[in-house]
Amino acid sequence: MTGKILFLLKGYPRLSETFIAQEIRALEQRGVPIEIWSLRFPTDKHRHPVHGEIVAPVHYLPEYLYQEPLRVLRGVAKALWRPGFYRALWQWLKDFAREPTPNRGRRFGQACVLVAEMPAETIRLHAHFLHTPASVAYYAHLMTDVPWSCSAHAKDIWTSPDWEKREKLLSLDWLVTCTASGHAHLQSLSATPAKIALVYHGLDFSRFPEPPAKPVGSRIEILSVGRLVPKKGYPTLLAALAKLPPDCDWHLTQIGGGPLDGELKTLAQQLGIAARIDWLGALPQERVLAAYRSADIFVLAAQVAADGDRDGLPNVLMEAQSQRVACIATHISGIPELIHDGETGLLVPPEDAGALAAALKCLSEDPALRQRLAEAGFARVRGHFTMDAGIEDLERRFRPF
Repeated sequence: MTGKILFLLKGYPRLSETFIAQEIRALEQRGVPIEIWSLRFPTDKHRHPVHGEIVAPVHYLPEYLYQEPLRVLRGVAKALWRPGFYRALWQWLKDFAREPTPNRGRRFGQACVLVAEMPAETIRLHAHFLHTPASVAYYAHLMTDVPWSCSAHAKDIWTSPDWEKREKLLSLDWLVTCTASGHAHLQSLSATPAKIALVYHGLDFSRFPEPPAKPVGSRIEILSVGRLVPKKGYPTLLAALAKLPPDCDWHLTQIGGGPLDGELKTLAQQLGIAARIDWLGALPQERVLAAYRSADIFVLAAQVAADGDRDGLPNVLMEAQSQRVACIATHISGIPELIHDGETGLLVPPEDAGALAAALKCLSEDPALRQRLAEAGFARVRGHFTMDAGIEDLERRFRPF
């Protein structure tokens, strides 16, 4: 059997979603026939090398319906003839009544355009993220009866209402998610828990080869990679750095952009530590890799944001460990599935600047401990978090194609 599998993404390409690009490329190499359909146009200035290797055609749905009115009207006109159009419309009306937002309206219009334009040989819709991309896939499935599936991650799990997750889980064929906590939560909402599988992303170690020997310097190089958004906990990190003893010679490199950029730089100034920090913004993978190889300590002060948003199992922690960097992170979500406190890294409570400062001081003053944790983290990520197992699982799920 041949056909097309349509991957629905919120945006493509995105620097912060390397794991998705890595997955698409690996599945392509195994012969899975993928097309990418994105709900948004790219906004990042850079691209990772893997984006240039992906051969799947990329299509962009109307990001805002009013920007392409004729395309949307054609989509609705064609979707009207689908046997399940009114079933999908009724579902959308129920959803809109419970969540009357412009975002909800856009998803139905995008689903109509998708149904009108998708290849006739489409055999599956696969959404990355259980919120907006899954809504488009869900409505399109109801119109066409093309089966659909989903990869759920973090924000989409924890910020979507339970009623919506229950209904989508009832409709889809299967779902994979990347943390034990997310897996347990979704299973608790599903009428058929066996549909929900735990599949770690893992790393493509061909892109993160074993690092060369690291030169020893007197200054402690601290690295953090993450978007400047509330769930990454950067105010806590800055407060912790400000608590380090005056004689501690440290420097922080931060990679990643986001809406809190100005606020965080102002906070660093107020804390008197701005001169010790380089804010590099979003960077392509090769430059991030070079930063890992220059770092003595990697830190991610992840927390649960006010709206419930949180990390799953951040790939940046796996990437740092793959480069023999001692890691400090917080005890939330899937992070303890990777980092065992005191064995393969250090874990502290979220939003606890004092505990984070103590961990940073401990590693800064103890190079032998840094080395031990770095080696143990390297061994664990290499032994338990390779990409291959997850890709093999997904390949089996996507067959026949």
